[in-house]
Formats: sequence, C-alpha cells, structure tokens
Amino acid sequence: MQIHEIQRTTKNKSKKIVGRGGKRGKTSGRGHKGQKQHGGTPRPEIRDMIKKIPKLRGYNFASIKDKPLVVNLSVIEDAYGDGDTVNPETLFAQKIIKGSKARVADIKILAHGTLTKKIIVEQCAVSEAAAQKITAAGGTVRA
Repeated sequence: MQIHEIQRTTKNKSKKIVGRGGKRGKTSGRGHKGQKQHGGTPRPEIRDMIKKIPKLRGYNFASIKDKPLVVNLSVIEDAYGDGDTVNPETLFAQKIIKGSKARVADIKILAHGTLTKKIIVEQCAVSEAAAQKITAAGGTVRA
C-alpha cells in the first residue's frame, strides 16, 4: 500500500459559515435590516417603550395570581369533631394547611368525600356542592 492509496472512512465535514451571502439566501440567516443583523442588541430604552404600549398596560397574568389552598371534606371529616369551627386558624393549627403562605392564603373547601358531622365553616370559600353537603349534615357556612 502506498501513501497515495489511503482513503478516509468518513467524508470531510466543512464548518458552516453564516452571514456571508451565498447558499444561505438573501439575508444569510440574519433576518432583515437593522441593528440586530449586525450582531448588536437593542438599547434598554426600548423596554420602556414596550411598557408604554396600551395593550400591555395593566395586563393581568393569571399564572402569577395566588390560587386558593384546597381542602376536601374528607380531610375535615377526619380532623374535626361534631360542632367544631373550621376557619384558617384552626386549619393551620391542625396542620391541614402547611407552608409559609398558609396563614395568609385563601382557602377553598371542596366536596370530595362525605361529611357526617355538624361543623361551622368561617372565612373560607366553599364550593356549591360542598355547601350542600355541609348543610345536609346540619352544619352552617358563614361568609
């Protein structure tokens, strides 16, 4: 075997060169005219202009809003006795709701499970089905 008879097992792969015309088309993958085609970034003042657009001013982000902590009737059935009062303070004391925001968070009671005890619900949001189950068991729901 001679040196001129040696062949590669894989082809040479050339590095892709961007931004020099040719095969990449008219703008060579750089978009169109302006500051960004030359590798720059827009000045920070543009952010202020975007904030002034009326469409975005006061926009309400649903993902940022604090959602209420959920408590099911089955948990209340296990934790409370007949005639007890269910409110955020007692839920926190019973360690049903936990976490750093538990003391100030909104609480909603849902109807999952059954309820046989008379309870008084205060300062909590209650779903319609849960309110029906609480009143059917002889309890009361106060706003």
